[in-house]
Amino acid sequence: MEKIYIKTPFIKLSQFLKFIGLIDNGSLSKIFIEENEIFVDGVLEKRRNKKLYENSVISINEKEYLIVNSGERVKDE
Repeated sequence: MEKIYIKTPFIKLSQFLKFIGLIDNGSLSKIFIEENEIFVDGVLEKRRNKKLYENSVISINEKEYLIVNSGERVKDE
């Protein structure tokens, strides 16, 4: 499983596909999602605006990705 680090609270599925290099631009996301089986936490997903949060597991063509939030965390004082 490949870890994908983000700095925001979530990333949309279309942005995620571009971020990991499966598509060149966001306009291709609709076609890519229609032609491939993409599972988010085990559920087939067809919405390109689906929000992916920390600990989401995305499966695309038998490859798995884990969303990890790498944003700076404040230490407890």
